[in-house]
Amino acid sequence: MRAVRRPLRSARALTPTARVRRLRRRITVLFALTSAAGLVAMAVLAVRSDGVRGREQLDQAMSADTNWALGLLETDEDGRLDTEVLLDNAGTACPPLFLLSAPTAAGEPAATSGKPVVTPGELVVEHAPRRPCLTVSAASVRQAAATAVRADEPRSRDARTADGEPVRMFALPFYPPEAEEDAAPQGALVTVADASAQWADHRRLTWVVSGGCALLVLLSAGVGHLLSGRAVRPALEALDRQESFLADAAHDLRTPAASLRTLAETALRGETDSTDVHRRTLRLAEGMGTLVDGLLTRARLMSGTAVLAVEPLRLDQLVEAVVEDAAGEGQRVAVRAELAVVVVADPDLVRRAVANLVGNALVHGHLPGKPAEVEVTVDGEGTVTVEDSGPGLPPEVAGALFDRFRSGSGSTGLGLSIASWVAHAHGGSLTAEPGRRGGALFVLRLPAGGPATGG
Repeated sequence: MRAVRRPLRSARALTPTARVRRLRRRITVLFALTSAAGLVAMAVLAVRSDGVRGREQLDQAMSADTNWALGLLETDEDGRLDTEVLLDNAGTACPPLFLLSAPTAAGEPAATSGKPVVTPGELVVEHAPRRPCLTVSAASVRQAAATAVRADEPRSRDARTADGEPVRMFALPFYPPEAEEDAAPQGALVTVADASAQWADHRRLTWVVSGGCALLVLLSAGVGHLLSGRAVRPALEALDRQESFLADAAHDLRTPAASLRTLAETALRGETDSTDVHRRTLRLAEGMGTLVDGLLTRARLMSGTAVLAVEPLRLDQLVEAVVEDAAGEGQRVAVRAELAVVVVADPDLVRRAVANLVGNALVHGHLPGKPAEVEVTVDGEGTVTVEDSGPGLPPEVAGALFDRFRSGSGSTGLGLSIASWVAHAHGGSLTAEPGRRGGALFVLRLPAGGPATGG
């Protein structure tokens, strides 16, 4: 059987950074969908409530008109409807008022006939306005009246005029005089009201609510995108620091590792003296140890895991000890320090920062073939200056001198980067400027009271 090869995903889709960004997009979409669901539910509720309220207002007005008209309706001695008083005292053309009687009104009294099933075709139109302001079909009027008679209670419904305009119809059943409780309705009064204004307002409200919901959903998506960005920012920064650390390690260890391999191959072939091989191996191992130590220190500083163990320390004594350990044969390092200069800082980190500055000056702060001449000064304000007599700062790296890989002289550049991180971690600063003797002048400033936030 042949193995089925599945297509591999792109490398970018598998990177942790891409996964975090995809998670941010998903959080944004979920936030927008959740907000949209709530807003749509509220919008539907608001639109439906507005429609119900508009119908109720029309029904109340029509109920008042029909009840007033019902008070003017009379019956003769034979139980037949008498509309003379109603027509004399009420204008039934606007709003239109229709009077319909049930089949029981023409036969035996309704009080003894029970409640028969009434169809719209069985209703008799006793009165219809000649020129109504709203023209509706006779079938709609009969249907509304039949519904009220069958239900034995007032009924309302939506309808349309002959011109297609929306109207509201209200039917009120009425009973013969002195009818019993279980008597069937004698007929129904039907009135019609214009609903175009209410429906126009309702449509306007629907559009406003829909547009408002759309804008709020877009705003919610934007806010969700910003909040999700703030939520995943620490993860992205941690991934960036991790990638920077890996890049630093790969960049800095590649050269000494290759040198060790070349040295080992040369020793195996017997092309060099074993003592020289051992000496060069030891030097390369010490350099690699220094690189690894610097990389780990920088990684801890960048990630915030290197907590400052601040304490009062004698800065003048610390600088003198660092210079004594760093100075080598043939190198001249002068120290001018005021006595009893006390700062509140982390001794280990400050020692590393000063050692990096002094070591950088000893390695790069001299002209070819001449010994290094370095002057270190400590003043009473907690400022350490390191000045050399070298060729000065290269103009192409002056603006990014404290970034990694930007020393401009073939080194890793981690020493100055770590010194800058230490200074900023204590609330101080590290600057570089041309010296008085043509070389470089580095100024490390530490606040006398220590870091403002305790690290």
